[in-house]
Amino acid sequence: MAISPALVKELREKTGSGMMDCKRALEEAKSDLKKAVELLRKKGLADLAERAGRTANQGLVEAYVHGGGRIAVLVEVNCETDFVARNDEFKAFAHDVAMQVAAASPMFVSRDEVPEDLIESEKDIYRAQSLKEGKPEKIIDKIVEGRLEKFFQAVCLLEQDFVKDTDQTVQDRLAALGSKIKENIAIRRFTRFQLGESSD
Repeated sequence: MAISPALVKELREKTGSGMMDCKRALEEAKSDLKKAVELLRKKGLADLAERAGRTANQGLVEAYVHGGGRIAVLVEVNCETDFVARNDEFKAFAHDVAMQVAAASPMFVSRDEVPEDLIESEKDIYRAQSLKEGKPEKIIDKIVEGRLEKFFQAVCLLEQDFVKDTDQTVQDRLAALGSKIKENIAIRRFTRFQLGESSD
C-alpha cells in the first residue's frame, strides 16, 4: 500500500517522530492516522506534547568552513527559547547540520520547498528512462514514484542520511533532540558556498 507524503507529514507534525518511523507506522496501521499515532506512542517515539502550536523563533546561525576555505555553510536552526539556544547539545546539533550541508550538498530543507515544475521535470526524466530500459508500461508509474523518493532523499536536507549516523535521517536526529529537550526544533534555512561554483 502506497503511503501519501501528505499523510506522513501530518503524522510527523502530530508526533514529532522521524519521517521513516511515521511511514512505517502508517504502513503497519494501513494508513489509519489514529492507529499510527498509537503505534508510535507505544514504541516511545512520539512526543505528542504540549509542544504542538508553540513557535520556534529563537536559535542560532551556525557557520562551518571546510577544506581550507573551499566550502562554507551558514545554517539557521530554531528552537523556542534562548535558554535552549545556548544549550551545548543544541549547538552541537546546529554544527552537525552545517557539516551535513557541506558534505551532502542538499538543495532544499524539506520536500515542501521543492518546486512543482522541478518534480514534474524529474518525473518526465524517470518515465523516459524507464521506457528506454524497456520496463513494462503497467509498472512505470511505480518505478517513477520510487525514483522520485530517492530524488527527495538526495536533495532534501531533512530526508538525507545523517552523515554521523547513516541509520538515521537528519529529521530523525532533529525529532530525537526535540523529544529530549522538550522543545520544537526546526531547520529554517541554509546557504552553501563552494569555491569556483557558478551562481546560476
